[in-house]
Amino acid sequence: MPLFQNATFFISAHNLSDLPPANGVEIAFAGRSNAGKSSALNTLANHNRLAFVSKQPGRTQLINFFTLGNDKHLVDLPGYGYAKVPEAMRAHWQMVLSRYLTERNSLRGLVLVMDSRHPLTSLDKQMLDWFCTTGKPVHVLLTKSDKLSRNEANQTLMKVRKELNDTWRNCSVQLFSSLKKQGVEEAENIIGKWLFSE
Repeated sequence: MPLFQNATFFISAHNLSDLPPANGVEIAFAGRSNAGKSSALNTLANHNRLAFVSKQPGRTQLINFFTLGNDKHLVDLPGYGYAKVPEAMRAHWQMVLSRYLTERNSLRGLVLVMDSRHPLTSLDKQMLDWFCTTGKPVHVLLTKSDKLSRNEANQTLMKVRKELNDTWRNCSVQLFSSLKKQGVEEAENIIGKWLFSE
């Protein structure tokens, strides 16, 4: 049975004041708009409609909490980098995300979702810069890997792994495909250790 099979919607937050108490353990999912973040969450939970998936980028405009029970949560953060978001909203989310990522005591680790065809954009690097100061681990999912040949996918994986190790440390990375259900077990092993290790 998938590790996150029992995930159910818990609460949405627009402001930091809307967040639930920082009890238990949270794992946050972040990524550029349209990188496949919601699809990855749904695949890991073996659930078609847990997180809202849209062909239109920028639809996740709230911090969405999904509970696994026992004060353990998966947290879907708003996608970043979508050009058509009004400037005031972009500034609001930049403040909320940076403070959530750097100040949230219950946050155990970050799953950073990148399209394997366009990894480590300037905004992905900004996210790593923000979060890695906390010393908490990052696991990168290189999504849509089914759109690359095996050789291209492996080259991308090696290149991203090297850059992560050279610049940020405390990061792991893998190939992932929601369409082909590839990489689920590897992701579960890493995220599960964050969630269930005391």
